[in-house]
Amino acid sequence: MTHLLSWLAEPRSDRGIRFARPDGGWDRWSYDELAGLAHEYAAGLIARGVRPGDVVTVVLPSGPAFVGALFGTLLAGATAAPLAPAATFGDPNRYAEHITSALAAARPRLVVVDAAAGTAVTPLARRAGVPTVEPEDVRAEPLGAHRPAPARLALVQFTSGTTGTVHGVRVPYPALEDNIGAIRRWLEMTPEDATASWLPVHHDMGLVGCLLAPVVTGADLWLLSPADFVRQPTRYLACFGRHGARLSAMPGFGLAHVLRRVRPEQLAGMDFHHWRAVIVGAERVLPDVLDRFAALLAPQGLRRTALLPAYGLAEATLAVTGVPLRTGWRQSTGPEGVPVVGCGVPLAGSRVTIVDDDGQRTDDGVPGEIVVDGTGVADGYVEADGIRATAFAGGTLRTGDAGFVRGGELFVLGRMGDSLKIRGRAVFAEDLDAVLCGALAVPPSRLATVLGLRAGTPTAVVYLEHPRQEWLPRIPALLRPLVDDATVVTVPVPAGGVPRTTSGKPKRRLLWHRHSADAPVPPRREWTSAGVRPRQ
Repeated sequence: MTHLLSWLAEPRSDRGIRFARPDGGWDRWSYDELAGLAHEYAAGLIARGVRPGDVVTVVLPSGPAFVGALFGTLLAGATAAPLAPAATFGDPNRYAEHITSALAAARPRLVVVDAAAGTAVTPLARRAGVPTVEPEDVRAEPLGAHRPAPARLALVQFTSGTTGTVHGVRVPYPALEDNIGAIRRWLEMTPEDATASWLPVHHDMGLVGCLLAPVVTGADLWLLSPADFVRQPTRYLACFGRHGARLSAMPGFGLAHVLRRVRPEQLAGMDFHHWRAVIVGAERVLPDVLDRFAALLAPQGLRRTALLPAYGLAEATLAVTGVPLRTGWRQSTGPEGVPVVGCGVPLAGSRVTIVDDDGQRTDDGVPGEIVVDGTGVADGYVEADGIRATAFAGGTLRTGDAGFVRGGELFVLGRMGDSLKIRGRAVFAEDLDAVLCGALAVPPSRLATVLGLRAGTPTAVVYLEHPRQEWLPRIPALLRPLVDDATVVTVPVPAGGVPRTTSGKPKRRLLWHRHSADAPVPPRREWTSAGVRPRQ
């Protein structure tokens, strides 16, 4: 088993984390230095009244202070509840709702927040009766060899909010350590295998996969912020092509961003032969994006087999399935004939089954709800009114995601709540997204389709950020084979007009509620948009 805190006993001075600076340089902190920082934070938290079993909320950007505060909390015997800074959200009102609900659920003893985020967080914490402290004011002289026994819960890991209000997932030490161990075995991680990541470090993929796993392995880590990656994706690629990183993870929209922003000539002099794994998860993976990303980087040595689609979720700590190393990803045909990328086989300690509406296991290739059980499944949710564990009964997780298993491999279709029955067939919003992205060459980050019933009429609403005029007339014919005679509505919005979670997934339910509240019930029609007539 992987022991989360064992690296702190004999931290390496020759390995560590390089944090990206705004000027293009890197600040290197050895694991020896970071361990010392964690001990200082632990002593300071204890001096401020934090006791074993308490929750400490950490609202800090990616950097040494975040790592020190996170592991300092664990060393103090408390449970860490990381939350993203306001810059990740953009909308201050939505961020205030997020912080308020998270504090009500986690009930922390203390909030560690820097000056930049404190402007937004401190008044909300004060209203909740929770004291705040800046990271530099926490540090104290280490206590020495003695430290409290760890709490049973390592993390309260807040979900990204795809389905509405965020929930705090109770992650015990055994689940976290087993999941990290499964990831390390899957990727064959050693101290020689550096990781590079631009993902937010506050939950699941960025926290567990791209921070905790490399740290406990003792491997070098290159950390950029999401903003660094958005502005200059070549800086991220240089971590592999020039600095020797071998492992990474990102959602599919990260690959699409590279394809939009990086030209082949910008990769000159880079060498990707040793880039062993690019885990691709968090959202429906488009085969065309995988193909084009592999083709862009192939001249510099990236192997197609390095792309590893995967499936996971915060309620299972992180990773559930993944494409094995050196085998290559494959695609199958979904129930509506739309290509679906395989997300691999269950990792060590995980089991996946597909069940129908009655909870009965389906046959091979038959879609249903994805059910996960195993050592990585968390305890349940922390809610403002206590613990809600109905989705985690007996260590079995009803995910609310739809998919099918074919030949032992999981194929994910989308959220059960983001689908619609049309003439007895289940149609998924992700299928419509995939069709439009492929046919129109629309970047996934600029589009989201939502489905529902309006006055009993099946309705598909396509939100397009800053659309090209020629896209609009093509949409009904492209979607007709999937949605039959459902009403199709297109909603042009400005850039950034599709609300997304901190991991980049569209908040489809919010969009549907927004459409239902704002739009009059349309007449039965082919589709609706500015300047388009109802079908006669």
